[in-house]
Amino acid sequence: MRKFEGGKLVVASHNKGKIAEIADLIGPFGIEAKSAAEYNLPEPEETGTTFEQNAYTKAFAAASATGLPALSDDSGLVVDALGGAPGVYTADWAETGNGRDFDMAMRKVEHLLQQEGATTPDKRTGRFVAVLCLAWPDGHAEYFRGEVEGTLVWPPRGEKGFGYDPVFQPNGYEETFGEMPASQKHSWEAGRGDLGLSHRARAFALFARTRLGAA
Repeated sequence: MRKFEGGKLVVASHNKGKIAEIADLIGPFGIEAKSAAEYNLPEPEETGTTFEQNAYTKAFAAASATGLPALSDDSGLVVDALGGAPGVYTADWAETGNGRDFDMAMRKVEHLLQQEGATTPDKRTGRFVAVLCLAWPDGHAEYFRGEVEGTLVWPPRGEKGFGYDPVFQPNGYEETFGEMPASQKHSWEAGRGDLGLSHRARAFALFARTRLGAA
């Protein structure tokens, strides 16, 4: 196990939503974090078949290019009735050839759920998965995985968050991620004793406790 002991790291992402969420989570630790976009780094091709593989691809590319430790996120929506799809291809389902359209992607998920006869909540279960990878320029990497269980709802609800948030209702809540403020979605706090609500907050909690010395 290697701890992060520097004061700077690269957030290996060009996704504004992910960058904002990671910035919210890492801000209280006083770490200077700039995104790969701010360094004008190209986006590496993600060819992995697991969240871990894709997270490493992004983190190591940023670390090797900047000489700084890099923190990346690979995340996705895993729908049980669809055999785990879209999974690592979650973002690909939103690709239009001219950017990403998550309204289209959410409609695709719903269409496939209807085809499978998944019309009741018990048949519309799934989870958001996030894997954070902290990589160093020498190739060493550490992984932190977070998951949150929930139900796929239709029609989409809420305009907060990003991606598939408006159709994901976490277990135990009446609101979708699209209806929740960031402060609720990123509810993990050092010393509070839980792992937070969102998949990314839970992955970050593991990172903070084991690599940043958070309580």
